Amino acid sequence: MTNATEKLKIGIILGSTRQGRVSPQVGTWVKEIGEQRGDADYEIVDIAEYQLPFFGTTDNTDPGIVAWNQKVAGLDGFVFIVQEYNHSITGALKNALDSARDAWHNKAAGIISYGAVGGVRAAEHLRGILAELKVADVKTNPALSVFFDFENRSKFNPQPLHLQTVNTMLDEVMAWSGALKNLRA
Repeated sequence: MTNATEKLKIGIILGSTRQGRVSPQVGTWVKEIGEQRGDADYEIVDIAEYQLPFFGTTDNTDPGIVAWNQKVAGLDGFVFIVQEYNHSITGALKNALDSARDAWHNKAAGIISYGAVGGVRAAEHLRGILAELKVADVKTNPALSVFFDFENRSKFNPQPLHLQTVNTMLDEVMAWSGALKNLRA
């Protein structure tokens, strides 16, 4: 059993590494919402900082892979910031998921997606991958539109209705992350 006073650690995973990406803006927004709740330690985790080699091109002793696995292993749950590319997630995110296979096991995740149709196809693709990694994804999926939640597709300006959806998703992530932490103990 975990200590009831110990806060869960929730990583906000930025799912893009491209130049000009907007995921850091979305991640910061989610982190601010989480911090206002005060129910967990929320942290932005930028996969770009780990400079992960392509999965299978090196062994697991690569410094980026080691650091990435340690980071994922130290978190209790996740919020993925997922942008839709060609009806799927980014190659960088898929590579990061594959590079830390066991570190994901028995944890929970929420997904915030964005794209022309809210990034929902990328979110659905990610759900299948998370299932294989033994990550329990929660039902609520805030879906942001590049037409209504971003000015000129570059400046994040979320519609007010998303605040309630994000909080509902975080409630679910917290409940599942707490329950699964006890399973891992």
